[in-house]
Amino acid sequence: MTQPQVGTWTPDGATEGTPSEDALIAACASVYDPEIPVNIYELGLIYAIDINGAGNVKVEMTLTAPACPSAQELPEQVRDAILAVPGVTTCDVDIVWDPPWDQSRMTEDARLALNMF
Repeated sequence: MTQPQVGTWTPDGATEGTPSEDALIAACASVYDPEIPVNIYELGLIYAIDINGAGNVKVEMTLTAPACPSAQELPEQVRDAILAVPGVTTCDVDIVWDPPWDQSRMTEDARLALNMF
């Protein structure tokens, strides 16, 4: 899947510059909670994605519960997915607990996939 970017065209067709919000969201959406068949972006676990002009990205995310068995691996998977986006130089992922996650943060597609209305 091609990652959309904002930047300049180069002779080999690649772009240079700051990754777009869509590219960063797509990277987050490539990560799935191993116990839930919906990506973490659709689940509403990503609270914020910030990027500066130098390609430094900071992600604030939460987990469905403090005792989540994937608490160690999910932030690392998000960091690795973001770092794979062209133009990203660094990525810090912080787990936050405020506000607490609840089902209202899920997208309609996620609710349909999980039969949660």
